[in-house]
Amino acid sequence: MPTESASCSTARQAKQKRKSHSLSIRRTNSSEQERTGLPRDMLEGQDSKLPSSVRSTLLELFGQIEREFENLYIENLEYSSSRFQIVSSFKTTTSRAACQLVKEYIGHRDGIWDVSVARTQPVVLGTASADHTALLWSIETGKCLVKYAGHVGSASGDQTAHIWRYAVQLPTPQPVADTSQISGEDEVECSDKDEPDLDGDVSSDCPTIRVPLTSLKSHQGVVIAADWLVGGKQAVTASWDRTANLYDVETSELVHSLTGHDQELTHCCTHPTQRLVVTSSRDTTFRLWDFRDPSIHSVNVFQGHTDTVTSAVFTVGDNVVSGSDDRTVKVWDLKNMRSPIATIRTDSAINRINVCVGQKIIALPHDNRQVRLFDMSGVRLARLPRSSRQGHRRMVCCSAWSEDHPVCNLFTCGFDRQAIGWNINIPALLQEK
Repeated sequence: MPTESASCSTARQAKQKRKSHSLSIRRTNSSEQERTGLPRDMLEGQDSKLPSSVRSTLLELFGQIEREFENLYIENLEYSSSRFQIVSSFKTTTSRAACQLVKEYIGHRDGIWDVSVARTQPVVLGTASADHTALLWSIETGKCLVKYAGHVGSASGDQTAHIWRYAVQLPTPQPVADTSQISGEDEVECSDKDEPDLDGDVSSDCPTIRVPLTSLKSHQGVVIAADWLVGGKQAVTASWDRTANLYDVETSELVHSLTGHDQELTHCCTHPTQRLVVTSSRDTTFRLWDFRDPSIHSVNVFQGHTDTVTSAVFTVGDNVVSGSDDRTVKVWDLKNMRSPIATIRTDSAINRINVCVGQKIIALPHDNRQVRLFDMSGVRLARLPRSSRQGHRRMVCCSAWSEDHPVCNLFTCGFDRQAIGWNINIPALLQEK
C-alpha cells in the first residue's frame, strides 16, 4: 500500500542518517593516530588565540564526552528494546488467554460486507456478501441454515432493500473444538491467496429463498446498509445516492427521505429504545436524525473526522461512537456536539465498528486484517489473535457483539469470505486494564 511504502522510505532515510552519524563517530574515534592528527587538520586555516596544545587537549576531552554519550545512548536503546519485548509479550499472552477463536463460518463465494446477530430468539448469525447472497448460520454448529438469493446485485447493488422471513430450526450443537492452544503470538503476514478452502460449498446444502416478502424501492444507487427502527414497523436504509430512506414496512411506502449529505452514505444505525437514526458518509460527517416528535424531524451534523466516516453507532445513554478511514474512533456526547469526549488513534483505516453496550467495549475492524478492542475512554484492551493458522487473511469489514451468548460473544467478517466467532473473556480484559 502507498502508506506502507512511504513509511518504509522514511524508515530507510532515518536509518541512513543514523548509519552516517555512526560512521562519523567511528572515524573520530578510530585510532589514537587519527585523534592526534585530527586537531592539526582542523586547526589549519582557523584563526584562534588559543595555543595549539590547549586546543588539542580540549578536542580530546570533547571526544571522551562524545564516547560517553554514545555508550549511554546504546545502553538506553538496549534497555528500551528489552522492556518493549517484555511488555509486548505480556500483553500478547493476556490477549490470547482472554480472546479465543471458537468457530469459522465458511460458505460465501465472495467477500462478506456485513455481519449481525438476531436480537430475539432463536439467536442466529446473519451475513451479507458480495456474492449476491445473505446467509443465516447456527452459531453453535457453524451450519448454514438458509440462503437468501433474491438480489440481482452485489450487496443490494440492485438499489433495493428486501425483507424476507424464514422459520429457523436450530441443529443440535456439537462439542466446540479447543482453540486455546493455537498461538497468536507469532503473527505471520499471510498471502491474499491464502484463503479458506471453499471447494465444498456449505450453503449449497441449505434451503434457498429467492422471493422477498417486501421490496423497498426508492433509491437511485446501491443500498449499502439497513436497520430496523424501534418497534419493528419502520426500517431505514442508506444508499450511495447520498440519501437515507425511512419506510413503512407493512405498506412498503416511503415515509421520509433524509437528504443533506454531500457524498455517498456508508452506514446507518438506529437507537435501540428511541426513534433516533444516525447516518455516516464519505463527506467526513455523520448526522443524527430525531423522529421522536412526529411533527418535528430535526437533524444535527457531527464534524470531526478528516476522511470517510465508515460507521457511527449508538451506545448506552447519550453517546455515539464513530469510526473513520482517518484511522480514528471518536466518542461523542449528543448533548455536546462541538468536540468528542474521547479519541482513539490507530495505525489503519477502521470499518464498521460495534459496541458491547453492557460492558462499553468497542470492537474495531481494520483494513490491515486486525481487530482491536478498546473501552469508551480510549484504553486499549486487546488485539484478537491472528496468525498463519487463525484469524482474518484480508481486510476485516464488520464486527458484531452478542453479549449474552454462551459460546461466541463477538463476530467479525471480511474480504477473506469468512465470518469468525470469538469468545471474549470480558472480566479478564477489564481486570488487566
